[in-house]
Amino acid sequence: MDTCVADTGFSSGGNYAFLEGQGIASYIPPHGTYKGGPDGFVYNEKDDCYICPQGKVIPFTKVFYEKKNNTKKKEYRSLKKICTDCPIRSTCLGKSAQEKKFSVTYYRPEYERNIARVNSKKGRYMKGKRQSTVEPVFGTLTQFLGMGKVNTLGLGQANKCMHLSAIAYNLKKYLKFIKNSPQSIAGTEKGYLFQLIFLKSGLN
Repeated sequence: MDTCVADTGFSSGGNYAFLEGQGIASYIPPHGTYKGGPDGFVYNEKDDCYICPQGKVIPFTKVFYEKKNNTKKKEYRSLKKICTDCPIRSTCLGKSAQEKKFSVTYYRPEYERNIARVNSKKGRYMKGKRQSTVEPVFGTLTQFLGMGKVNTLGLGQANKCMHLSAIAYNLKKYLKFIKNSPQSIAGTEKGYLFQLIFLKSGLN
């Protein structure tokens, strides 16, 4: 299975589900706001329900889209009679609610699988590789080399800009570690390097 490594900015249930559908394992840390359900409630995957701290079943009721940001969610709601004589009713429901109702992301299984991968030994290795290879380059390009914004139309043109930026970045690093050479680079190691990079990038 192929892998995809990214930072938290790319975290979403839709992204996780899409990658899994393509046979790609995601290693993307979830947002700190992600919760698999209310505190103290245990999810029963087989019956798609939650068990409250008092052992009562809170069943699944419907799928809906949250109006605020069009996020796909699942609603779980208990029967009114279940909560009537509950000893923790006041702290669990608040002042006005008659039954326990809450929503959870529709993509809870994808979130949980992704979190398990992120927290695994391989996940920690992948995080280290991302932080030591991708992030320093991206940070340098955006913060110091004027790549905070790409002024092009379409993904194809933006991709070319990023390729050229990466080429310039790599050449700058390479030239710092080689010895002085003749003014003309034709036929030299640097000349071959330029040709190879442009052929690889498809921008020649």
